Amino acid sequence: MAYSINKVAVLGAGVMGQGIAAHLANARIESVLYDINMEAAQAGLKNAVKLKPAGGNTSLFFKKSDAKMVTAATYDDAGAKLLGECDLIIEVVVERMDIKHKVFSWVGEHRAKGSIVASNTSGLSLAGMGEVMDEEMRSHFLVMHFFNPVRYMRLLELVSGPETLPEVTAAITEFGEKKLGKGIVTCKDTPNFIANRIGTYGIMSVLHHMPTIGLNIAEVDAIFGKPMGRPASAVFRTGDLVGIDTLAHVIKTVYDSCPDDPERDKFVVPAWVEKMVAEGDLGGKTGKGFYWKTKIDGKKAILARNVETGEYENQGRPKFASVKAAKSGGLKALVAGDDKAAKIAWLATADTLIYAAGRIPEIADDIVNIDRGMRWGFGWKIGVFESWDKLGVRSSVERMKAEGRTVPAWVEAMLATGRETFYTRNNGVDSYWCAIEGVEKTVEGSSGWLILKDVKDAGGLVAKNVGADLIDLGDGVLNLSFHTKMNALDADIFELYNQALDELEEGKWEALVVGSQGGPAFCAGANIFMLVMLAMQQEWGQIEEMVGGMQTVLKRAQYNKRPVVTAPRGLTLGGGLEVAMQSSACQAGGELYAGLVEVGVGLIPAGGGCKEVLARSLGNIPEGVEYDPNPFVQQAFKNIGLAQVATSCEEARAMGYLRPHDRITMDEDALIQDAKDLALGMVKAGYAPPKERTFMLPGPSGRSAIELFLYQMHQGGFATDHDMVVSGKLAHIMTGGDIPTNTWVTEQHVLDLEREAFLSLCGETGTQMRIQHFLQTGKPLRN
Repeated sequence: MAYSINKVAVLGAGVMGQGIAAHLANARIESVLYDINMEAAQAGLKNAVKLKPAGGNTSLFFKKSDAKMVTAATYDDAGAKLLGECDLIIEVVVERMDIKHKVFSWVGEHRAKGSIVASNTSGLSLAGMGEVMDEEMRSHFLVMHFFNPVRYMRLLELVSGPETLPEVTAAITEFGEKKLGKGIVTCKDTPNFIANRIGTYGIMSVLHHMPTIGLNIAEVDAIFGKPMGRPASAVFRTGDLVGIDTLAHVIKTVYDSCPDDPERDKFVVPAWVEKMVAEGDLGGKTGKGFYWKTKIDGKKAILARNVETGEYENQGRPKFASVKAAKSGGLKALVAGDDKAAKIAWLATADTLIYAAGRIPEIADDIVNIDRGMRWGFGWKIGVFESWDKLGVRSSVERMKAEGRTVPAWVEAMLATGRETFYTRNNGVDSYWCAIEGVEKTVEGSSGWLILKDVKDAGGLVAKNVGADLIDLGDGVLNLSFHTKMNALDADIFELYNQALDELEEGKWEALVVGSQGGPAFCAGANIFMLVMLAMQQEWGQIEEMVGGMQTVLKRAQYNKRPVVTAPRGLTLGGGLEVAMQSSACQAGGELYAGLVEVGVGLIPAGGGCKEVLARSLGNIPEGVEYDPNPFVQQAFKNIGLAQVATSCEEARAMGYLRPHDRITMDEDALIQDAKDLALGMVKAGYAPPKERTFMLPGPSGRSAIELFLYQMHQGGFATDHDMVVSGKLAHIMTGGDIPTNTWVTEQHVLDLEREAFLSLCGETGTQMRIQHFLQTGKPLRN
């Protein structure tokens, strides 16, 4: 049976239910969000719209108006009818088996036969929940364990039962990967599954050793964050984000459900944590937790809890020699030290390595699922066994045994074969040691993934320089991949971009894909260090040549006779957005943070950004049609002049940074493959480049309205004198310069205005000060 999932029921409008429903909307999937009464369901939906996870600036929804794709409902007759229309039903109610049984009994009465039923439980037994289901329902039942916040956490743990149809598991795997962009980890029906089982053990190991070594909360977090290759939230900030009551529940689940776990005694919630739960100090959701954000003498302060007294105190900014060593030497350097940080880092690491190795085959059949679980669910840069490889397996095992620890037999058996690492890599193919069979196996990925590093290592590198690579993706498709810091644009990147376009025009390739993998950015803008050097030396000719060269190469890409597909994702700012927009088509990542932000350093977009924003607003209006360009021009001006940044692919589309027909990929590892497929589809369809656009601009008469807006901003203290200079230059460009009212102009006309304005601003003292401030701090200057 083929399963098509077009509508989903989410049973439970709490935090997790809200997150799941919102992310379904992000994936363009309609959902019905249930709760015990309509008020609770509607409140849950309303909260999902305004909620900003972890205090960030982005919503659970890609675009808040997408909340219309979610219907609030309750468990009445109308809700029962809606349930029957759903292809997938996800239960997200409280973690009590009796309540889950009640909900699943109701589902069994009203679901359509053949619909898939899932539980988002964080650790309750699949078999236990299935006790109230008939055989047909159990054959369509599995666990889909999302991690919070659902939009951002990649991990989706799947647990199938002995009666779950293989095609059901396959359908949900494909749905999770391709529609929702999740990384799938296959788990067994064991308490807390994989990530929470290993992750909470690691936390409990830290809590166990903390008093013995004599460390406070701030000191622990200074060690177990970035120095360990883990999120900056480390142990206790993560606990505050998750909720201390939730953390305590997950820990208690293992203790209660795993009587034979050799480390069961470590899963005892410390009395001081139990006291916090009892007092209601549960973390971010209650204002107090392991940390307390407060004010002292009118100034903001972050205090940490004293685990002995229960009082909150300033624990300062702890520093350790071993933590400093880890900045260059990583985990291996950290645990090699002899201070307190090194001691607890080694003890907790050794505990976790041995514990994880000992859970095979109990919770997983291989190390790959465990490592992916920790990377995708807990935000570790590298997983448990990848970390062990970094430490040196043989030397660390010797250290463990010298301390009297028992290392799982399969690890020693692997070393006895002469193999020194859990993972190996050969010609772009990763292999791992199978603990169960005692043989090497290939690390399998999703069928939709295309990993550039694998292609390069397999001999696909065509050309490279300091800033970029050209990679043969196969099937006649070439890739241009950036690898500068934050993928910032420089002369090396444009050198290879020009080479790629030359070869494309010569017929050596059918299409070009511009996109990189790894790191937070597609391209965070231009490398402005060289620009400020040239400006200080008044090398205006070189600056004009540099800007003109950028305009030329991006125009070549946009109007090339063969398709050029860009694949922006993550930070796509300034020049990076200009690269992304000026292409034949765009295959964008769902998590896209895009904007033309040059005004923050006292400049304007000069690589075609102003031109492209105007052309997208006005360029589709046929010449000869009478219309008022001012509303379009004013909105385009505000997007650039206020440095507005889209915080998702759909916001980027609404702002014109993505076109209506540009496509979205939710799975970051599938983005390059999807871009390649799009390019090949365009070739097959007989691609022909578009004609250059012309559009009507208002000239000085339209500029006066923008200048009034700027005057009001200046008078209100929202714009500095230098802001007025920069904004005035931008208004001159966006209205077409000194032209008669409502004149039709070419793209090149606007490009010339961009270049002229950019050069004049480079000579401004205020701009040079802003650029220098940005280079020193990484932040725009706020006057």
